[in-house]
Amino acid sequence: MPRSYFWTLLFLILHQIDAAYWKEWEMFHVPGGVQGFLVFNLAAIALVLVGYRHVLLTTPRAVLYACVCAALGVGTCLIHAGFALAGMEQFHLPLSVAIIVLCLASAVWLLCDVRRVLGQRARQAA
Repeated sequence: MPRSYFWTLLFLILHQIDAAYWKEWEMFHVPGGVQGFLVFNLAAIALVLVGYRHVLLTTPRAVLYACVCAALGVGTCLIHAGFALAGMEQFHLPLSVAIIVLCLASAVWLLCDVRRVLGQRARQAA
């Protein structure tokens, strides 16, 4: 799980760097504009970094944090697919699209790892 979490975390952070270029706060009508966007990123990045620590230390909360990180990866792709279908032109550069797709791919990998870990726990409990 540490590798899939790391890659999901990395692609989410890369996406947020790209999101600053595209002024994503305008797309979401974030209160406070760029300041609200920065506050959101402070909280979101802190959350996934704390989660990574839990995954590395295999704490009881590791699976919960992994699910949150994976949900962020899947959500990022779904939200931006919706924006693209709605005709918005942001995030259409090749690397922007690649990062969004990689958010989804790494999140699916992470969810597979979560399933594996939960299966191992269930077998140990039986």
